[in-house]
Amino acid sequence: MSKGRAEAAAGAPAILLKYLQEQNRPYSAQDVFGNLQREHGLGKTAVVKALEQLAQQGKIKEKVYGKQKIYFADQAQFDAVSDADLQGLDAQIVALTTKVQSLQQSCRHMEAELKDLTSALTTPEMQKEIQELRKECAGYRDRLENIRAATNHVTPQEKEQVYREREKYCKEWRKRKRMATELSDAILEGYPKSKKHFFEEVGIETDEDHNVKLPDP
Repeated sequence: MSKGRAEAAAGAPAILLKYLQEQNRPYSAQDVFGNLQREHGLGKTAVVKALEQLAQQGKIKEKVYGKQKIYFADQAQFDAVSDADLQGLDAQIVALTTKVQSLQQSCRHMEAELKDLTSALTTPEMQKEIQELRKECAGYRDRLENIRAATNHVTPQEKEQVYREREKYCKEWRKRKRMATELSDAILEGYPKSKKHFFEEVGIETDEDHNVKLPDP
């Protein structure tokens, strides 16, 4: 055993006695070991021996539940507590619990604010962003001025005329396509070969052959 571990083991009874008296609740040897090993460097063997030693000396109480031993402070050393004292302690617990909940809520709000602040742009980043936006706006203004200064604008009257002509030609296109379809269907009723063969023989080219689609009305 190292010197440090030996010194820790020698001081274990005093450490455990103080801990059990302060906590004043039952613990197993494993619980005590888990709670104190990091702070005091106590090994599990040293904890078990110290608890058994304290129990044999009558400084703490030991209860056996099946295969497990439970250790706790001797209650005889504590002053009797009246009902009024217990009620006072309960009131303090309620008040402290409320305070803790309020502090936890405040912490959550502060954490949310901190998250917003850390995710926000810094002052240099904001200045750079503003410069880029101003440059972008200037480019849009130049484009707008060029559009306004152009002399090849289409007047509303010209635009309306284009739409009327488009509608006229599409209507005629639709009419002629229907007539051609009806005529070819009539011929095909007595034609001995396929429709495709007939179109190839006559030299008919369809809209589909040129990937052309009649616009919607």
